[in-house]
Amino acid sequence: MTGGPSGDGADAAGPAEILAAEREHLAASRAALRAMREHARSLSSDAAGDWVSQQILQALLDQRVAALADHSGTPLFFGRLDRSADDDLPVTVHVGRRHVHDDRSRPLVIDWRAPVSRAFYQASPADPMGVALRRRFGYHAGDLTAFEDERLDQGEVIRRSRILTEEIERPRSGPMRDIVATIQPDQDEIVRSEPGLTVCVQGAPGTGKTAVGLHRAAYLLFTHRERLARSGVMIVGPNRAFLAYISSVLPALGEVKVDQTTVAGILGDHRAPEDPAAGTVKGDARMVPVLRRALWAHIVKPDEGVLFTKGVNRYRVADHEVREIVASLRGTTRYGPGRAALAQRLAHLVLVRMEQRGEAPDDRVQDAVARSRPVKQLVDRVWPKVTPEQVLHRLFSDPGFLAAAARDDLTADEQALLLWTRPPRSFRSAKWSAADGALMDELGDLIERTTPLGHLVVDEAQDLSAMQLRALGRRCRTGAATVLGDIAQGTTPWSARSWREVLTHLGFEDGTVTELTLGFRVPREVLDYAARLLPSIAPDLAPPRSLRPGVGSLSVRHAPEPATGLTEAAREALSREGSIGVIVPDASVVAVSEALSALEHRVLSQDSAEEHRLLVVPATLAKGLEYDHVIVVEPADIVDAEPRGLARLYVVLTRAVTSLTVLHTRELPARLR
Repeated sequence: MTGGPSGDGADAAGPAEILAAEREHLAASRAALRAMREHARSLSSDAAGDWVSQQILQALLDQRVAALADHSGTPLFFGRLDRSADDDLPVTVHVGRRHVHDDRSRPLVIDWRAPVSRAFYQASPADPMGVALRRRFGYHAGDLTAFEDERLDQGEVIRRSRILTEEIERPRSGPMRDIVATIQPDQDEIVRSEPGLTVCVQGAPGTGKTAVGLHRAAYLLFTHRERLARSGVMIVGPNRAFLAYISSVLPALGEVKVDQTTVAGILGDHRAPEDPAAGTVKGDARMVPVLRRALWAHIVKPDEGVLFTKGVNRYRVADHEVREIVASLRGTTRYGPGRAALAQRLAHLVLVRMEQRGEAPDDRVQDAVARSRPVKQLVDRVWPKVTPEQVLHRLFSDPGFLAAAARDDLTADEQALLLWTRPPRSFRSAKWSAADGALMDELGDLIERTTPLGHLVVDEAQDLSAMQLRALGRRCRTGAATVLGDIAQGTTPWSARSWREVLTHLGFEDGTVTELTLGFRVPREVLDYAARLLPSIAPDLAPPRSLRPGVGSLSVRHAPEPATGLTEAAREALSREGSIGVIVPDASVVAVSEALSALEHRVLSQDSAEEHRLLVVPATLAKGLEYDHVIVVEPADIVDAEPRGLARLYVVLTRAVTSLTVLHTRELPARLR
């Protein structure tokens, strides 16, 4: 419904007058935001007392200036509420990406995360939440061009908003956009979940689960900024290409201080090739007791005491006393602090001997004894200092040591998979795999406590092993997590079969699992085609649904001459607006790029952040990405490339926002024929 009542007395105004008034408000808001930014820029860190404080204050001021940036192509506000509630809040509220006020501190735009803004997403005729009218704005290139009104106090609601539909379907190029203007009620409930609650979102393709996770991070930073600014928020994605794709979302929402990384970025970028069977064993949670035994096996039974000499005086701690101290510490502390505690307790017994002789030693003497050569030599002999790499090198090189650590937790065949056929001479020359990174992180936490974060957002979590999940879980052991993924898109040999299993490994058994099944991005015709694979890859999941019919969005073509068919399909896509992803089997990337040599294009790599309009995308990097037009080359080769090939194909087929073209020379997989 266009036109309608407003809180500023414009009930009788026509659409043109209302649009003109709203444009004036937009111009005033942009001017006020510029003034806010200039004021922040004018502030000086000189008021801080010392150099360190000045640097900290300057960094905070720089963050503030960056957060107040006005992105010309991004609407400053996207909605308006005319409120009928009798309270102290403004009658008219413009809802936008950040708070903007004028020089008299009057709010011109209210942050979408503020409590009063919740009604913009949740209000309905059944529960208007004190809202008489909800207005949505349509934009083109940053210019306000349209509006729609819903008179909630009169029971009127737009069942299918043209503005919402156009925003969702708008062609895109470059990084992912925020969805703050189009958040749906079920998504908003997840975004505004309590900060201490770990939420796991099972999201079908196109349901916006990634965006929901990012917006939840922004919401938590707004509502609990002081605590999370100290403890930190981290976004964990599957690869660097994915991080580049989502990199603009949080800055557009005013959040410029959020770490974004990959699992490899946390655990180490280890890339040694490995038998998937060995990687599966290493990723299993049964490795936890194996690693614990392997670490603590480095402690040896003391067979002699300590003799400390000070001048002509000699002070002895007997061997049985050393054994008692070691026994009392073992298993009650982490390995590293245990070493320090052993030295201090030995020093304490030496001080007791001194006091028995009438001396009066203080804490400084105890510290000196703890650092003395006799004590350090005994500690190094009994409780040696080790690194995770040393422990793992010994475990994979020594069959006897591995068998003792494994006991009944691993079979003989599984132990054989872990052992190196040609062990490196030392841990320094060892080449580690990605699965080894999680094992070393587990050992590192057994040695020294991992510093936790306030909140962790983990995307594509279904692909992580139990050991990788444990590594992420201990980084938010005192906070909470937002876990995102789709069981149907699990492509690793150790992919999760249930979210309860994932939450258990993360250490959040009481976390909430919620499901998003209604898609807004992928056309229904495309989603239904891909969903034919679900009975084979995730039979327990409900088939996804899409709000967008997408008639004519799917084209399946037999291509006897692959190069010709590919070039024709690419030219067709280039004639339309939007981004294009040519998704191919990894082994065919070079050949496909050569076939497209007549067209300007780029090849997406694991560490690249390519934003070219026409991209050749290896199938293994497609997860989490989306393109307006997708061309899938030879589905059968994608399926044959890996054990979970059908799941990989499901991922690939659901990357399209506007159109999907499937090119095949070989026969299609059975469920797609």
